[in-house]
Amino acid sequence: MTKKLEDMTNEERWQLFPIILSEHQPEWLEKYRNAKTAIEKAIGAQNIVRLNHFGSTAIPGLIAKPTIDILLEIKDDTDIEKLKSDMRSIGFIYSARPENPAPRMMFLKGYTPQGFRGQAFHVHVRYQGDWDELYFKDYLLKYPEIADEYGKLKLSLQKKYEHDRNGYTEAKTEFIKRVTGQARAEGKKR
Repeated sequence: MTKKLEDMTNEERWQLFPIILSEHQPEWLEKYRNAKTAIEKAIGAQNIVRLNHFGSTAIPGLIAKPTIDILLEIKDDTDIEKLKSDMRSIGFIYSARPENPAPRMMFLKGYTPQGFRGQAFHVHVRYQGDWDELYFKDYLLKYPEIADEYGKLKLSLQKKYEHDRNGYTEAKTEFIKRVTGQARAEGKKR
C-alpha cells in the first residue's frame, strides 16, 4: 500500500520529488493565468487582495523548477476553513506551513504518492503585505544578467541537492537576500 503524501517524511518526499530544472517554458504564463482564474472563481474575488505569479517560472529565459509559484494575498477577514475547502474543490492539497507568515499555509497541486502528475503549483497564502518575493521577481525581470547569474547558481546546486529540497533552498538564500536587498533599495513599496 502506498503511503499518503502527508504521512511521508521529508526524505521520502524528496526522493519522490527531486529537484528538476527545466529551460523556461512559455506556456507557464498561460498555466498561471488559468490557475489564477480558477482560484478567483473558487474562493471569490471578495477574499482576494491580489494574486501574483512569482519565482523562476515567472522570468522569461530563466531555468526553473517547473513549479508555478503563486502568491495569493487574502483579506484579513477571509474564512480560512472555507478557503481550504474551496481550494480543495479545484484540486489543491492543503499544506500547513508553521514557518511561513500568517496565515501559515500553502496549497499544492501536481503531487501524488506516485510522483509528479501534471503541472506542479505552489500557492503561497498570505495576508496583504510588502513581500520580498515580488521585489526579487521584478529585479530579475529588470536585470537579465542577474537572472542569468541566478540560473547558473541553481544549475550548480541541482546535483548536490537533487534529493534535499531544504538544502537546495538554503544554498540559494544568500543570493536571494542580497538581490532582494538591492531591489528594495532601488524600488518602491510593492
